[in-house]
Amino acid sequence: MQLTGIHHLTAVTGNAPANHAFYTKTLGLRLVKKTVNQDDVSAYHLFYADGRGSPGTDITFFDWPVEREQRGTHSITRTAMRVAGADTLVWWKQRFQDLDVMHSDIVERDGRLTLDFEDFEGQRLSLVEDDGEGKAHPWDSSPVPAEHQIRGLGPITISVPELQWTELVLTKIMGMTRVRDYATPGNEETHTHVYQMGAGGPAAELHVSVEPNLPIAQPGAGGVHHVAFRIPDADYQAWAERLNHVRMPSSGPVDRFWFRSLYFREPNGILFEIATDGPGFATDEPMDRLGETLSLPPFLEEWRQQIEAGLKPLARRDPLEPSHVRSETQGPSI
Repeated sequence: MQLTGIHHLTAVTGNAPANHAFYTKTLGLRLVKKTVNQDDVSAYHLFYADGRGSPGTDITFFDWPVEREQRGTHSITRTAMRVAGADTLVWWKQRFQDLDVMHSDIVERDGRLTLDFEDFEGQRLSLVEDDGEGKAHPWDSSPVPAEHQIRGLGPITISVPELQWTELVLTKIMGMTRVRDYATPGNEETHTHVYQMGAGGPAAELHVSVEPNLPIAQPGAGGVHHVAFRIPDADYQAWAERLNHVRMPSSGPVDRFWFRSLYFREPNGILFEIATDGPGFATDEPMDRLGETLSLPPFLEEWRQQIEAGLKPLARRDPLEPSHVRSETQGPSI
């Protein structure tokens, strides 16, 4: 019974139309599921992924009318996305420059070439060169050429003020292995520790920065809500029983229709999810029509009319239109 990697990451936006434009037009990801937050149906839940909506490739967003995140520790601080080849990073750096997306230079970090950038709300993102490991499923309608498209998520970085109890959960309960560490970028007097799942590699790593010198983060737009880890469908009940056996407070089994979940908080308060690979996003929509209409799980269908009436349209934009324009909800850069 083993975690196999990152399943998805869920963040927060205060501007769904601009968010949709940035992630589909600028980053070239596919909107594979347009639905609502099942616990707050007034808010979109937008899933962006590769051409097939593969587990481990989707970054998702709740659309909430909130102020900007105040950065700090006790939080998920950076979401990396994998691409193939150093030439691809050079291509993206030029694209970001052309579209006026905030970005850094290409650097080597933890032994991998990395390009840091931010979306229009300050969501901290990176492109990481992954040597083309694993399968890729490009999206035919992406504005990004297939060879340069984002291949999936990983690694994900979290920040905690103290490591001991978080490490205990990661290693003893979740079965991760601590494999190395490096100086934390931008906070070099501290260290980031790398924890590996399954076969390892960037798609199966959680990076934990220990930063006691930072304030406690305050959630908001441009921040991250939770990170989910992959398990085979057949292991779901065993994981539910394991969390119960070790007396880890959790949500208990939650059926999200496209996958099944378990939620719990690690000792520094960061929300983790364990999620199954299946049944998948094509459960209720054909693969070639994913994300084109509002998709609701069966238990919400009877309220479809009211739910649709409360949602704003996702505006269409020209693929080459700069989508980095900062929303009205954004505060000053931190």
